[in-house]
Amino acid sequence: MSTQLDPEQIEPEQHAAEPHAGSVAGRLNWLRAGVLGANDGIVSVAGLVMGVAGATSDRSTIMVAGVAGLVAGALSMAAGEYVSVSTQSDSERALLAKERRELDEMPEEELAELAHLYEEKGLSPELARRVAVELTENNALEAHAEVELGLDPDEITSPWQAALASMVAFTVGALLPLLTIVLTPPEHRLWVTVASVAAALAVTGWTSARLGYGPTGRAVVRNVLGGLLAMGVTFLIGSLFGTQLG
Repeated sequence: MSTQLDPEQIEPEQHAAEPHAGSVAGRLNWLRAGVLGANDGIVSVAGLVMGVAGATSDRSTIMVAGVAGLVAGALSMAAGEYVSVSTQSDSERALLAKERRELDEMPEEELAELAHLYEEKGLSPELARRVAVELTENNALEAHAEVELGLDPDEITSPWQAALASMVAFTVGALLPLLTIVLTPPEHRLWVTVASVAAALAVTGWTSARLGYGPTGRAVVRNVLGGLLAMGVTFLIGSLFGTQLG
């Protein structure tokens, strides 16, 4: 015999772990910049130092190449993220400005439009009108931005935050293969670097899947196999060039 719960008896804390619109938007923004930046740092610099290690065993040469790759990659990630998110932010601000202007110039038409949008979501015409009126009285711009544009006027994407997150994440990720291959004794450096990079990619893959509420197994496999493939290819190319130059 099933027991039906009264909605008023359900505490908000019971659903605290479930994703909600505002928290998910902010989380995905940082997730995209942070996790992708860390992955790029790990794979890019690991591939670079493995390629150089395939051509030479000189520690200084490997370190210089790795540091150059780290700095160039971090700055490139930051610049690319800043440009990309700036474009998105400009579009969001333009859309909000347009909506604000329409609310000032034709409030009745905008109210009718909001009510119609709620009708399309399944509310009765009377309830949709009442909801639209109450939301408009509370915060007209926020109500229209959420339903029409899927935006929160108080959470405009920040290009500086995204750029900084990408740069820091790339740097942290890149330091792992760089320090591992430089500090490990020559006879063990390749396998230790491969193992540490694989472990790091497994962690970032698992973390991205968990934060994004996706399957962890496939994310981990994709990350690890992609990193191993990149390191294998660059090491092979470095070995071929090293043999020819030598």
